[in-house]
Amino acid sequence: MAQTDKRTFWGYRRPNGTVGIRNHVLILPTIVCATQAARQITELVHGTVSFIHQHGCAQVGVDFEQTMRTYIGMGANPNVYGVVVLGLGCETHQAKMIAHEIAKTGKPVEVVAIQDYGGTLMATAQGAKIAVKMVQEASMQRRELCDFSELIVGTECGGSDACSGLSANPAVGVVSDRIADLGGTSILAETTELIGAEHLLAERAVDDKVAKRVYEVIHAMENRAIQMGVDIRTGNPSPGNIRGGLSSLEEKSLGAAAKAGTRPLQELIDYAQKPTRKGLVWMDTPGHDIEQLTGMVAGGSQLALFTTGRGTPTGSPIAPTIKIATNSTVFESMNDNIDLNAGTIIDGTETIEQVGERIFDEIIEVCNGKLTKAEILKQHDFGIWRIGPTF
Repeated sequence: MAQTDKRTFWGYRRPNGTVGIRNHVLILPTIVCATQAARQITELVHGTVSFIHQHGCAQVGVDFEQTMRTYIGMGANPNVYGVVVLGLGCETHQAKMIAHEIAKTGKPVEVVAIQDYGGTLMATAQGAKIAVKMVQEASMQRRELCDFSELIVGTECGGSDACSGLSANPAVGVVSDRIADLGGTSILAETTELIGAEHLLAERAVDDKVAKRVYEVIHAMENRAIQMGVDIRTGNPSPGNIRGGLSSLEEKSLGAAAKAGTRPLQELIDYAQKPTRKGLVWMDTPGHDIEQLTGMVAGGSQLALFTTGRGTPTGSPIAPTIKIATNSTVFESMNDNIDLNAGTIIDGTETIEQVGERIFDEIIEVCNGKLTKAEILKQHDFGIWRIGPTF
């Protein structure tokens, strides 16, 4: 497939008009009790993906709603062709409810409840049978030329070091601006790691309502720690961040905010919520790498840019995750897991703009089918930000 220019890519058009850059069949376990059966289906059926988690039962209120929103968002993500929703049968998060919402996208969705099939062996067999049919159907779909305005790119940094705010993060900021200029969407996350830099983002808000929301989510995040009787700074920066040269949460936050580039902040959305505006969007997530990545993917991100100064293998079962090293040492030491090196900025051999251009070129390649190292190594991480007790 020949690329025509740097404003297009080859994607899979879904019935609801969204565009995927992968064509997965998702085995979606709605409860921890179903995760092993889901994993067994993925081992049997090539072309399927799933994930292990500890959620789906004894959750109430806003915590129930957030987990439900995350499940639905994962199934609705454009990178997913079809979904087998695998439940137990008696859990709080009922498989039929989730399947009903995912089906609104127009993609194929089937439900299998373990209790209805008399146990995990028969349920696994039924799920695999359905998955085989979906995978075969998915294999017949062809890519078509799509515009960059269809793309939602998640950005995050994990295992940050003193180089993060000087190399990889500002290079991602260049890419964020480029995506916004092309009519696409760039998601900034990690509310925990924006504390101390919130005023800079509020100044870029498109209106007073968004600016006010910036301070509200920062205040709420700090209050959660206070209500637990702890200082959020006892866990941030992390021990690895400190060994990497970061001195304070504010320094870490200023580096993390660099991923947002320079364009106006269009809106601030809840965890796992799909953006309603194009351009730069902030999703309210914790700093936990897996939880924030899951939230952005559930919000519709087809791809994520993940910068790291200490090194991390983190990936998503659904969205390709491009790992970018902030320094050449970690790029060489963890080359099995990291795709690109932004340490060349620190070395003085490339500028921020040049590395940003390299990252943008890599996005195009990955959108067109190039596998990231996290995909190749099946780094299928998943975790939901819990906001309430389990009853």
